[in-house]
Amino acid sequence: MSMRVRGTALACGATAAYAAALRPALLSWGATDTEAATSYPSDELIENATSRSTMAASLPAPPEAVWPWLVQMGCGRAGWYSWDLFDNGGRSSTDRIVPEWQDLAVGDRVPTVPSGASYFRVEVLDPGRTLVLRSDLELPSGRSFDPRGAMPRAFADGIWAFHLRRLPDGCTRLIVRTRGRGVPSIANRLFTWILGEPAHFIMQHRQFHELRRRVARREFAGAEGAEGAEADRARRGDLRLLR
Repeated sequence: MSMRVRGTALACGATAAYAAALRPALLSWGATDTEAATSYPSDELIENATSRSTMAASLPAPPEAVWPWLVQMGCGRAGWYSWDLFDNGGRSSTDRIVPEWQDLAVGDRVPTVPSGASYFRVEVLDPGRTLVLRSDLELPSGRSFDPRGAMPRAFADGIWAFHLRRLPDGCTRLIVRTRGRGVPSIANRLFTWILGEPAHFIMQHRQFHELRRRVARREFAGAEGAEGAEADRARRGDLRLLR
C-alpha cells in the first residue's frame, strides 16, 4: 500500500471516528438524553437548522442568582466568561454583577465586537428562565444584518439559547442550545463541522466553568455574610442578658 493510499485511509478512518463518536459527544456535552431531546422556547426561530447542539451544566446557585450573570453578557459589557483572548478582545470578563447592565429587553443588541458591527439580538427574555440570543451575519464580511429585510446572498443565521431550570436542591440546571443554518448550505455545513462546532464546544465548556466559579463564590460570600450577621445578633443578645 502506497503512502498516499495509507494516508487517505487514515484520514477517512479518523473522519469516520469523529463523526460516529466524538462529534455527537461534543454536541451534547453534559446534557442528558431527555434534555437533548426536549423542545425549548425559540427552537422554532431557526427552521430547517443544519447544525444543532445541546450542552448543559449544574450550577451551585438558584436561577435567580445565575440570571444576572447572563443578562450582562456582551462585548463592552461583562464579557462572555470564556476564553477572553478569543471572544472579548483580551479584556477580562467581569467577576461581579454590574447593576447598569441588568436592564435587557427583547430587541436589544448585544455587541460581539468593540465596533458593534456584529451583535446578537435578544429574541426571547423570560427572567430567571430563558434568554435567547440570535445572530445573523452577512458573509464574508461578518457584519450583522436584519433578517426581516432582504437576505444577503451568503449568510449564517443562528440562536444561542440559555434555559435555566431549578433543581430539587434549589440549584440551577443550565441548558444551552444552539441551532443554525447558512447559505451556501454546503460551505456552511463544512465550516460548521470542521471549525464552528469544535470552537463552540471549547468556548461553551469554558463558560460553564467560569459561571460555576462566579456563582459559587458569590453564594459562599452571601452565606458567610448571613452567618456573620446571625453571629452579631447572637452576641448582642448575650450582651443584653449580661446587663
